[in-house]
Amino acid sequence: MASLIEGFSYDIFISYRQKDNKYDGWVTEFVDNLKKELEATFKEDVSVYFDINPHDGLLETHDVDASLKNKLKCLVFIPIISHTYCDPKSFAWEHEFKAFIEQASKDQYGLKIELPGGNVANRVLPVQIHDLDADDKEMFESELGGFLRGIEFIYKEPGVNRPLMANEDHPDNNLNKTFYRNQINKIANAIKEIITGLKNQDREGKEIFEGIDKEKPSDRENQKIKIVVGSLILLVLIVTGYYIVPKLVNSSEHLEKSIAILPFELLSDEPDKQYLADGMMIAITLNLSKIKDLRVISRTSIEQYRGTTKTARQIGKELDAKYLLEGSFQKFGDNSKLIVQLIKAYEESHAWGNEYNSTWSEVFSLQSEVAQSIARELNAVITPEEKQLIEKRPTTIIAAYDAYLKGYYYMFGQKSNHMNADSAMKYFELAKEIDPRYALAFSGISNVWRYRYSWGTVSLAEGYIKAVESINKAIELDSASAEVQNSLGSLLAELWDWDKSELAFKKAIELNPNLAEAHAFYSILLNNLGRNEEAIKHAKIALKLDPGNPWVINSYALDLFYVRQYNDALKTIDNVLKVDSAFSPTLWIRPYVFHMAGRYEEALEAFKIFYSKYYLKEYDHAFDKGFSKGGYKSALRMEADTLLAQENLIKTQHFIISDLATLYILSGNKEKGLTLLEMAFRERDPIMTYLLMPIFDTIRDDSRFQDLCRRMNLPYK
Repeated sequence: MASLIEGFSYDIFISYRQKDNKYDGWVTEFVDNLKKELEATFKEDVSVYFDINPHDGLLETHDVDASLKNKLKCLVFIPIISHTYCDPKSFAWEHEFKAFIEQASKDQYGLKIELPGGNVANRVLPVQIHDLDADDKEMFESELGGFLRGIEFIYKEPGVNRPLMANEDHPDNNLNKTFYRNQINKIANAIKEIITGLKNQDREGKEIFEGIDKEKPSDRENQKIKIVVGSLILLVLIVTGYYIVPKLVNSSEHLEKSIAILPFELLSDEPDKQYLADGMMIAITLNLSKIKDLRVISRTSIEQYRGTTKTARQIGKELDAKYLLEGSFQKFGDNSKLIVQLIKAYEESHAWGNEYNSTWSEVFSLQSEVAQSIARELNAVITPEEKQLIEKRPTTIIAAYDAYLKGYYYMFGQKSNHMNADSAMKYFELAKEIDPRYALAFSGISNVWRYRYSWGTVSLAEGYIKAVESINKAIELDSASAEVQNSLGSLLAELWDWDKSELAFKKAIELNPNLAEAHAFYSILLNNLGRNEEAIKHAKIALKLDPGNPWVINSYALDLFYVRQYNDALKTIDNVLKVDSAFSPTLWIRPYVFHMAGRYEEALEAFKIFYSKYYLKEYDHAFDKGFSKGGYKSALRMEADTLLAQENLIKTQHFIISDLATLYILSGNKEKGLTLLEMAFRERDPIMTYLLMPIFDTIRDDSRFQDLCRRMNLPYK
């Protein structure tokens, strides 16, 4: 049977490992059911290539590539992704999967095609029958050039990971909550979308060529004249546009699809339920953030407008956002009400609004629906992969979600401070107990452990072990969560695992291009590795997405410090402190920037502020005494001597060794500074990641310093 499009051998090619069909004929049954569904979906007959005994007819003397080349010339390629499929030594992987990607990438349509609604789809349509090991998934995604977005036929129970059967004995026990018949239907509909997109593209191409063929010789001569005249006009327009268009672009184009979701109001007089309204606002923000065609201002920068009296125009101008979304929320019993209003910020006019009344059990569907409605109003293009991410449920148990929201509220929301870490942990643990497959709960637990060792309430060793244990579980449960990947990247950077940290940040950004913190923390990693230009690029992206976040602003200050633009770095540091005058990462870096700028008196004052706040609560300053005896360097050296003598302080403050090492180096005592850096290395102090900062320029040629860098895989030169 020929393909629906001329020049192709088949419409669909089914690729699989033979061993996956031997046990119970799962692949054969799947193909039979798919064919029946295609008959009910398409008016025409759809051709499917499926070799029930794959490749038995190919001998060692045969040309495998030539034998399969015509059969692989198909519209849609469906690999059955199993435990065994991702194997570079297998026939299916090498001669079907990789061969199709190479062949389709070079044909007239390409591997990715535009669908009728403007979205984009890949002609490889994976059917996943097992949850994959992380390495196999990474290998598949590397070949495909994007994330694995398969239609899943997976049955999951504790200890069970097998293909979903057409007739399950206990379908409701499946933790994935998918049904075979529905999944078959999804595949047929996806195939129809792809083939329709190919037909439309084929039709447009033919119309263009037919139009050319119909031109008469005289028409072509006239056409030449028209082209010459048109070219002159175009040249004039280009010259004019060179002066005029940039002004228009700078004033409006960058605002076209930008939106800020303002803090939602609670309709009821129940302050203890504010976390629900905040959770609804955050979820809609995150869903919109997954759309690459939008620029979505992050939650941190929005918080300053809670209860504000500023106008929509003022807020839009401050955030550089064209649209604002206002909302109010109420939960009563198992029912909920959400009212949203989309506003054109600069015009202060109503663009769209709606009221949603639903049950609390439908909250994820509601969040997805609202986000997609807003995207449509903004004419944003949503890819199939983005749509799938938006519609994905983080948990199947609403009580677990409720507990997670409380934990998030204590950890990152209005109640966020180190005193509330225990409350956050309690609710994240509760969410995990209610739903042991809730990835974000494990990610939250990992973050609490990271904060605990940062605050010095637990040892580095204990904190690292617990944080790694929890984030590994989160990745195992949901590696396609941008939030989880971002947490993984941050933790791996602290553990000096640069390559895996970078991979995690890249995945987080691909999954959520608007995740400002992922761009900011990736920027810090890139600076630590000496890749300063890339770092600045990501820090600037983060600033546009979250201009009021002190972490984001501070990452840009670090960028400027690394490239020795000290005055600009100090101006950026001032911007951080306007947002949060007690922001510790900025108070830590500030004296070093003053020092490198040669502003030593200001550096000394900045050192006193930081050390008073974090290391000298129980001890007297030595800065002033040292300064009176021998000036600036003497002040740094005496302060370091005083603190180093406090055994209890050394034992309880994890990061003090590397800080004291830096004081000695800046004071000119390189020998003692290097000895302490070596001690900090043995303790795996996270601050050791900053060895490429300018403050270490004076010891960069020292063999001991270079040895430390080599052992940490840092480019000391």
